[in-house]
Amino acid sequence: GAGFYYIPGTDTCIKLGGYLRVDVAVNASGDYTGGTVAGNYGQGNRFRNYALFRSREDLTIDTRTATEYGVVRTFWDATFSWTTAGNAQTAGTFGNAGIAGSDTIGVYHAFIQFAGFTLGKTISQFDAPWSAYPGNNFDGLVGGGGDVTGVNQLTYTAQFGNGVSAAISLQDPSAYFQSNVYNTSFITGASPYAGSYGSSAIGGVVAPDIIGVLKVDQAWGVAQLSVAAHDNHATYYGAQTLELLGHPDDKWGFAIQGALGIKNLPTGPGDTLNVQGVYTNGATRYNFHSLATNNYSMFGGTGLGGAYQSIGFAGTSDAVFNGLAGSAVNATQLQLTTTYGFRGGFNHNFDPYWSGSLYGAWAASRNNSTATALICTSAIGLALTLGSTCNPDFDIWQVGGVIRWTPVKNLTFSVDVLYANLDQKYSGSIVLPASATKPAGLYELKDQQSLSALFRAQRNF
Repeated sequence: GAGFYYIPGTDTCIKLGGYLRVDVAVNASGDYTGGTVAGNYGQGNRFRNYALFRSREDLTIDTRTATEYGVVRTFWDATFSWTTAGNAQTAGTFGNAGIAGSDTIGVYHAFIQFAGFTLGKTISQFDAPWSAYPGNNFDGLVGGGGDVTGVNQLTYTAQFGNGVSAAISLQDPSAYFQSNVYNTSFITGASPYAGSYGSSAIGGVVAPDIIGVLKVDQAWGVAQLSVAAHDNHATYYGAQTLELLGHPDDKWGFAIQGALGIKNLPTGPGDTLNVQGVYTNGATRYNFHSLATNNYSMFGGTGLGGAYQSIGFAGTSDAVFNGLAGSAVNATQLQLTTTYGFRGGFNHNFDPYWSGSLYGAWAASRNNSTATALICTSAIGLALTLGSTCNPDFDIWQVGGVIRWTPVKNLTFSVDVLYANLDQKYSGSIVLPASATKPAGLYELKDQQSLSALFRAQRNF
């Protein structure tokens, strides 16, 4: 095929490809992951870098060999990046953080395909064909799976003809598909600063995640139904390391996602509309995926008399439990967290040189009554002022747009702007202890917003 050539002395074809990308992200905690996170960005303090820079080289190696069993393929994709650190310094140390950790290597794909099998690291089969990007550059879009950096898996795909296929996959959940399993007995008065509900008590992996996919990919577009099963396996009660204290039982969670992409829209050649929706119970990473924010703690202005600022905080989880065995608050089993969400994007070509996209997402996290009671009888509930409402549920809204200019083939300049709103369900006010940068005192409980931007230049080859 195009771009391939024979490796001398072999019957194997090889193709080299990739891109070089330069990013500048404004008001983003990582390379365009938004400002809706816990820590210096959420607090809006002077320890954060207001702009982040990244230079990245991506290299792909694709090989194909014809055999009596069909084509044997290997594919490898690695990135070499230098990224500005998220914070200029650590609060309280008054020193430059330097460049430690700025140079990174990432392996996104490394797999073998043979006779319908895919063995190795690549994008999760659960993901929609556009992964986490229905029409944008933004990494942290909620509302569905988004494992763009790949996950280790063993997959078999059956092709039925006319663009219809089905896949069954076993994938490793340890790196990207485990959200928090909160032991609420470790909640403190400072937990809102981290957007957490205790310590995350995730045990070792007992079983792989099980994925099933049915897909139709034809000239009009693509439709896909994905399901996933995920085992939640916690550590121990109490200190989480002592077998004598016992542990909650494992519980299986699940996720189901539908995705629809429509091509050849009447708005213009090459235009597409991509939408998807997801529902999870005990499998939150299939909605709030690995590149999306999972712990929120944001500060803003307030009109409440006596309050220093306002705060919105929230944390995602696969499950919540109480770990004080034998205490006044009895130890509980895992309480699975439910989430649901939606995202979509419209992509339009204005002419051969200019294109753009509008995109948006919404996701919600809901706790059952037992999990809510565990959180609201903890130090967080005790810190709420009289008349305040304790509700750890939350929604996140995101909407953005990108404009791209391609002056010559395979060279694109783009500007992407994103607005995000944390719709937290607490109301009233809370008394917080001092943090490294915030004083102890009264804070209004209030929804929070952020505005981020990404400027990108990319050369594909």
